[in-house]
Amino acid sequence: MKLIIVSGLSGAGKSIALNTLEDCGYFCIDNLPFILVEDFVRHVMLEDKITYEKTAIGIDARNQTGKLIGFGESLNFIRAQGIQCDVLYMQAEEKILLKRYSETRRRHPLTDHELPLVEALRKEKDILRPVAKCADVILDTTHTHYHQLRELLKQQMGEAGQRQMVIQFLSFGFKHGIPLETDFMFDVRCLPNPYWVSELRGQTGRDQPVMDFLQAEIQVKEYLDDIYQMVKKWAPRFESENRSYLTVAVGCTGGQHRSVYLVDSLAKRFQNSDHNIIVRHRELH
Repeated sequence: MKLIIVSGLSGAGKSIALNTLEDCGYFCIDNLPFILVEDFVRHVMLEDKITYEKTAIGIDARNQTGKLIGFGESLNFIRAQGIQCDVLYMQAEEKILLKRYSETRRRHPLTDHELPLVEALRKEKDILRPVAKCADVILDTTHTHYHQLRELLKQQMGEAGQRQMVIQFLSFGFKHGIPLETDFMFDVRCLPNPYWVSELRGQTGRDQPVMDFLQAEIQVKEYLDDIYQMVKKWAPRFESENRSYLTVAVGCTGGQHRSVYLVDSLAKRFQNSDHNIIVRHRELH
């Protein structure tokens, strides 16, 4: 049996995540009071294993009873019943969450006449801290739009049922901000930059002329070898600690050339490994 607990900051995409999981065949429950989770597992999931074979539960900051402090213990209870339970925590930068609320004009669940939106967001983050500590995967949606998020969730959750750990290789540009959901981060701004070659400037690391340029540079090959050996050596250690996901981020200045090429090259090297591989180019979208 499979249970995904979806949590995170309001406005970060939890509803999109639950809708996507529902499309993938999950029985989804939004905002189940945390105090009822163990009873739900004991008296509903385990008594009807066919209907609830794949279940997703949304838990948010409306659980203000202090019960979230015991989230880790409840997680251990669920897993002790033989249920594969993954925790998905979603977040975004504060300025982006404020912008999303101003665009939708929706009310934050914690705001009232005495608590403004900014303080509500910070209070929510504090309430959900026990959940974030137990997260198997943290998705930062600051730079992710609706369709990208749905596709990313489908890829990750579609692979989550396999025993092998999912490794996501992520390219990004430092000038657009650092991804927060990263386990390993590599800065490749020290490598030769195709941007300064006028005929390559408008292309990306997926175009053959840029690939030829970078393949000819010995420093690029050495850096690629080093990243590969690092991930190859340490990924099994993460997997032995029951980690379901590992994100390896590679960043250059704009996220168009060097990081894209290295991420695609790493994915090719790992394509025949025992891990499930996901490639995401944040800035190419």
